[in-house]
Amino acid sequence: MSDYLVRATAAQHQIRAFAATTRELVEKARLIHHTTPVATAALGRLLTAGSMMGAMLKGEKDILTIQIKGDGPLKGLLVTADAKSNVRGYVHNPQVELPLQAKGKLDVGRAVGAGILRVIKDLGLKEPYVGQTALVSGEIAEDLTYYFAASEQVPSAVALGVLIDTDYSVKQAGGLIIQVMPGCGEEVIGLLEEKIAAMESITGLLAAAMSPEQILEHLLGDFSLEILATMPTQFHCGCSQERIEKAILSIGRQDLQEIIAAGEPLEVNCHFCNTSYQVEVADLQKFL
Repeated sequence: MSDYLVRATAAQHQIRAFAATTRELVEKARLIHHTTPVATAALGRLLTAGSMMGAMLKGEKDILTIQIKGDGPLKGLLVTADAKSNVRGYVHNPQVELPLQAKGKLDVGRAVGAGILRVIKDLGLKEPYVGQTALVSGEIAEDLTYYFAASEQVPSAVALGVLIDTDYSVKQAGGLIIQVMPGCGEEVIGLLEEKIAAMESITGLLAAAMSPEQILEHLLGDFSLEILATMPTQFHCGCSQERIEKAILSIGRQDLQEIIAAGEPLEVNCHFCNTSYQVEVADLQKFL
């Protein structure tokens, strides 16, 4: 498989971990949304996080949404994922261009700015679970680390990386999420903190072409790492003409009459995959 993630455990199930390689899905998102390098990096990081967080869902029909609203020039991002790690997403302003940071890195934090991060889990219940925290840096990985600790009370380490090639295509993308389970011993936590503090940056590991398994072995090899599952992940949008027509039916009779009175076919564009759908006036009259 090309893009995929692994789910693992370590230290006799006191630690759970996810790691993913996502170059192809991030490149597909770049081509769909025509993103600049800094927008590609921001969206790619959130898509990668979504792929791993989707794998945390338990029900086959569960849906996860990660929403970032910031005051930076990107304006915000939105990503959804299902339990099979199918992800899709978009950035509100994909054409942002900013100077590089002093160390030559893309300035994702400045592009995102200050704001909020919201995680919505539709688990098939009457009301979805909604968790919300303030953005701490706009760099996305740090923001999700804070979210897990503050909103879900799960101490976590999140690392996300997107490497952009000279032609602005995606050279490498991936990430990891490591979480400490309830009842984890203080000794294990201390050793894990030391490992994470000494770890090379995720972009360095990706640049070395390390696989998800190798990344987890590099970090958790001393904790009796056990790979539990391997699963593909991809950029996938489930929009269709039928779904668009169902959405039109929900807008209300008066609004539909006004659209018909204009005498022009209705064109609807999917934010996630940029596909355009056209509904003829005759079909709109049938809906009415």
